[in-house]
Amino acid sequence: MGFLSREGCERAEKAYTQLDEPFGKVLQGLGLVSEDHYAQALAKILHIPIAESGDYPAYLLFSDKIPYSFLRTAQIMILSDQPEYVEIVMADPGDEFSLEAMKLALERPVKCKVGLPRDIEAALERAHENTGDAPDSYAGILEDMTADLENMAGDDVKRLKDIASEAPVIKLVNRIISMALNERASDIHIEPYENKLVVRYRVDGVLREVPAPPAALIPAIISRIKIMANLNIAERRLSQDGRVSVQLQGKLIDLRVSILPSLYGESAVIRILETTAVELDFSSLGMAADVHGAFINLISRRHGMLLVTGPTGSGKTTSLYSALKQLNEPQRKIITVEDPVEYQLDGITQVQVNAAIDMSFANVLRSIVRQDPDVIMIGEMRDLETAEIAIQSALTGHVVLSTLHTNDAAGAITRLLDMGVEDYLITSTVNGILAQRLVRTLCQECRQAYTPSEQLIKRFGLSRRAREEGDIKFYKAVGCKTCGTQGYSGRMGIYELLVFDDNIRELVLKRVPTNKIFEAACKAGMKTMVEDALEKALSGLTTIEEIQRITREH
Repeated sequence: MGFLSREGCERAEKAYTQLDEPFGKVLQGLGLVSEDHYAQALAKILHIPIAESGDYPAYLLFSDKIPYSFLRTAQIMILSDQPEYVEIVMADPGDEFSLEAMKLALERPVKCKVGLPRDIEAALERAHENTGDAPDSYAGILEDMTADLENMAGDDVKRLKDIASEAPVIKLVNRIISMALNERASDIHIEPYENKLVVRYRVDGVLREVPAPPAALIPAIISRIKIMANLNIAERRLSQDGRVSVQLQGKLIDLRVSILPSLYGESAVIRILETTAVELDFSSLGMAADVHGAFINLISRRHGMLLVTGPTGSGKTTSLYSALKQLNEPQRKIITVEDPVEYQLDGITQVQVNAAIDMSFANVLRSIVRQDPDVIMIGEMRDLETAEIAIQSALTGHVVLSTLHTNDAAGAITRLLDMGVEDYLITSTVNGILAQRLVRTLCQECRQAYTPSEQLIKRFGLSRRAREEGDIKFYKAVGCKTCGTQGYSGRMGIYELLVFDDNIRELVLKRVPTNKIFEAACKAGMKTMVEDALEKALSGLTTIEEIQRITREH
């Protein structure tokens, strides 16, 4: 493959006869071949793939059967447990002794991938730290309980409650949540299927499957989650929602729990709200200086409405809280109505809606306007009644902040019109609309620069920039110990801010299509979300792949 000269090979052969080391280690020890090149050669000779950064699991599999010390010495890691085989990665797949030892210990066929020694070592160390004092294996510590569940009558709620309150299940559920915290997950998905249980974490907006307990433990796990969230353990036909605060890893964590009946049992989704992890500051959210300045100008006006739009999970609420933090001064009375209250802010009166006692957004808003507020924040405008009260508040001297579920800033105008809001009321009250998405942020430790193709430069309209500035550089995700081999660490916002001027108001009154309003806003100087994302990609903050993902959604 051209990685090694004949002279280098002869030198390595002489050293190999004197050392008790595999030939590959001799080559690398002498600095004749890099780890990367040696792995590529092995993969070609043995016709097996090289392990990617995303292949490595978050914690150790089969730790009850394979000692951690053996894995480190042999430079092996178990990647996944498949129905017909166990997939592993080895730095030296030619090590027949270690390979045979794995087969004997696992009592299963083994499929192998080639891995870089540094990657295997980093993944093993991280997985070992994550596992900590957790059970050696799901199956081992809970074997008796699994049998107990299988023999239990399906409607024996009392026995199920007893099992769900026992130490092993409590420890198991706490472990699932702790692992999610270690992985910086925002959500935990626990999904039952016919013959297995699937556990997935949403990290930086992307779902990632992790090893799961045996399928027989589904009733106990779901029951434990219900008990934690104070839900009805006997009700399995209806969806349920709850909330609980737990003390884990020395921190108070808020969990929002959703239970949904499915074909093979109840599915649970746990949203993790770690308030200490959220920085309510526009610069840390990724808002460019020009957009930030215009946004602050809009929220600082004496009256009017500002809307934040985007799909679920795009950071709208965080942007609103950041705005409230900016406005939170002793001379201002600020009241919020939310469902639910996600973050508690000192100096701000926060109200949570409660449909069970008829505390809807609209009913709470009617009471709020009699509380003499200066600023009102509405978690979401869901219906015409709420929108009309919000607009009336904006007309009578209040600053109103709220969210809408639309794809872009211009689309929010159409959404309000479709809800039944009169066009003249929109032009009289709305000061601006901020649309946003979240993109994953590149790990600054391992990112790699590259020159994009002419086709890619042309696609994103960068040809003129390339001519004026010379070489254009994008960056790609690689993966290292710092980012957990993912190549990304955290997320940041990309934004477009539509500021209402006389031209935009005139177009709204004429009820022109959304694309005409969008074009007019761009001519007036609005930077689109895609343009904002491109600037961040050129600065090495994110990747072109993330932009393409957002472009497809947009």
